[in-house]
Amino acid sequence: MKLRSIREVKDLKGKRVLVRVDFNVPIQDGKVSNDVRIKVSLPTIEFLLKEKAKVIILSHLGRPKGKVDENLRLNPVAEKLEELLKVSVKKLDDCVGGGVAAEIKKMQEGEVMLLENTRFHSAEKDNERNFVKQIASLGDVFVNDAFGVAHRKHASNFGVAEKLPAYAGLSLIKEVEALSQILEEPQKPLVLVLGGAKIDTKIGVLKKFSQIADTILLGGGLANTFLAAEGFEVGASLCEKDKLETAKEILAAANQNSCELVLPSDAVCLDASEEISENSQISTFPVDAIPASMKILDLGVKSIQQFSEIIRKAKMVVWNGPVGLFEFGPFEEGSKKIAVVCEQTSAVTILGGGDTIAALEKFQISFQKFTHVSTGGGAMLEFLEGKKLSAIEILQQN
Repeated sequence: MKLRSIREVKDLKGKRVLVRVDFNVPIQDGKVSNDVRIKVSLPTIEFLLKEKAKVIILSHLGRPKGKVDENLRLNPVAEKLEELLKVSVKKLDDCVGGGVAAEIKKMQEGEVMLLENTRFHSAEKDNERNFVKQIASLGDVFVNDAFGVAHRKHASNFGVAEKLPAYAGLSLIKEVEALSQILEEPQKPLVLVLGGAKIDTKIGVLKKFSQIADTILLGGGLANTFLAAEGFEVGASLCEKDKLETAKEILAAANQNSCELVLPSDAVCLDASEEISENSQISTFPVDAIPASMKILDLGVKSIQQFSEIIRKAKMVVWNGPVGLFEFGPFEEGSKKIAVVCEQTSAVTILGGGDTIAALEKFQISFQKFTHVSTGGGAMLEFLEGKKLSAIEILQQN
């Protein structure tokens, strides 16, 4: 997939460049607690500054539901961005309006301005025509560098791209190139590792990879539904009983396409009556002997060994979603071991999803160890499913 890069613009000096980024980062005690999504857009912003553009940044934060939420203002993001860029960042209290336009009019070449949370306006999600027009009037050129919301047809990433000369940012291009190679030039054996809690957002990916992958490894709450579909009792574990038929269909499709779908053979469990904590008293059981009172919270030792061996033999590994409740020490081993094996393999390794990134951060594993780490969760899944992402499609058309 070819996208028109911002590098292709011949003269950006003095131009007002609207840059849509994904600065939807966690905030704790008024500070950014994880700056990964800010860091990935730095190359685009730094390129624009080098070209003497006037850089006007758009982003959302959280889910304010179209209303101003003081806890979701982008002020902490502005502070972190200023720290990382090592240049002054002016933060405004809105993203449209006369006051915003007046401030932008005063901008000098090479300055950076961060507009307020776009989702403080319900018109953002609605891609409302007048709101799009207001945002577009603030810039001469539009750059989309927000892969994390590329599957959303919103005003600040889709609507504006229809109104202004539109280009892809450097991070967006990197995301698209990395994920495209999985679908267009998969290296065999191709292994998909899929975790997380629920099956809903991953049905499409499972169906797609049952056709193109050699092996699919399932963990997390997701695997429990498949174990139940295979006839295993999963005790008090998270299990989507209304998705059992869907799981059976995916299992049949994988078998028909000679794709090996591997489920855990043993599991780390906790009695459902006990509170999950760093001091939880865990037990390990084979999946055909899970007591009714127990809930599955991580892969067992045998499963970790089996998954690791399969990953070591792969030429390309795609991983989305932790395989256990990694936030707590007693249930982190499965995700940690898989991360380490992916780190050490010579295969192409493409990881993604917010929880996967959080796990890498917790285990202090450098992103540089992998071929690509995607900052998109839902966008990554939809891309790999083969869907067209609205905000990317409009860039191709414009």
